[in-house]
Amino acid sequence: MRKIILLTESGADMPLDLVKLHNIKVVPMHVIMGDKSYADGSIAVSQVYDYYQRTKKVPSTSATNPDEYQHVFKRITEENSGCIIIHVGYSSKPSCSYQNSIIASEGMENIYHADALNVTGGLAAIVLKAAELIEKHPDMLPNDLVKNIESYAAKARVSFIPGDLVYLKAGGRVSNAAYLGGTLLQLKPLIEIVNGELVSTQKYRGKIGNIVEKYMKEYIGKYHMDKEQIYLIYSLGIEEHIKQHMEQIAKVEGFKKIIWIQAGCMISAHSGPGAIGIAAFENMSSK
Repeated sequence: MRKIILLTESGADMPLDLVKLHNIKVVPMHVIMGDKSYADGSIAVSQVYDYYQRTKKVPSTSATNPDEYQHVFKRITEENSGCIIIHVGYSSKPSCSYQNSIIASEGMENIYHADALNVTGGLAAIVLKAAELIEKHPDMLPNDLVKNIESYAAKARVSFIPGDLVYLKAGGRVSNAAYLGGTLLQLKPLIEIVNGELVSTQKYRGKIGNIVEKYMKEYIGKYHMDKEQIYLIYSLGIEEHIKQHMEQIAKVEGFKKIIWIQAGCMISAHSGPGAIGIAAFENMSSK
C-alpha cells in the first residue's frame, strides 16, 4: 500500500494542531510589503497591519510559484519513497497557485491535484475531509480520492465579512465608490466564494458586533448547513466577546463540532483586522 500525503497552501489557514494530527504538508503563499516578499506564516499577522499603519499602503499577496512547488514535491517524494501526493489546492479563480502547481508536477506521476475552489476555512474544511477519506479508505485509488474531494468542494460554503474595507479596496474587490459609500453608511459587504471566486452578495449595516447574529443565522439557513461541524473564521483584532457570541450561535444552531480558524497573513491582507467568517458544507439532501 502506497503512502498518501496531503498537501495544501497556507491560504487554507489550517490550525497547526490539525496539520500535525493528519500529517498535512503546507506550502506557503506570499505577502509583499514594500520591496520584500515574505512567506505566509514566517511573520506575525500583526506585521501586516503594522505595515499599513506605518505606510498607509496595504500589503499585496502573490501565489506560490512553480519552482517552490517543484521543490516541495521532490522533497516529499524523496523523504517518502513510493508515496502519492494529493494536492488539495487553493481556488484556481483568484490565484494562479493552482496552475503553477500543475506546471511544477509535469512529468511526476505520483502527484494528483484537486481544485478546492475555496480559500481559508472552506479550503481547510475540504482538506480535512480529504484526510478523513484517506484514513477511512487507505486503499482508495488516487483518481477516486480526487473525485471525492472535488464532490466536497462542490458542497463547501464559505463567506466572510471584512473588518476594514480599505483592505478589500486595495485588492480590487470593491470599487472606490463602493468603498466610500460603505464607509459613510457603515455598510459591511458579505463576501462569498461562488464557483471559486470572491463575490459580494449582500450588505449589512452596522458594526460587526451588532450584525454577527443576523449574518450567521441567515447564512446557515440559506444553505441548510450540515450540522456535523462548522468552521468559524476570524482575523486578528476581533473582540473576544464577538468570538464567544459566534460560538454560542453555532451551538444554538445545533452544530456538533466547532473548529476555529484564524486568518493568516495572506488572507488577512485582504480581509483586514477584525473580520469574521463561516465555513461549512451544504446539506444537499435537505433541498
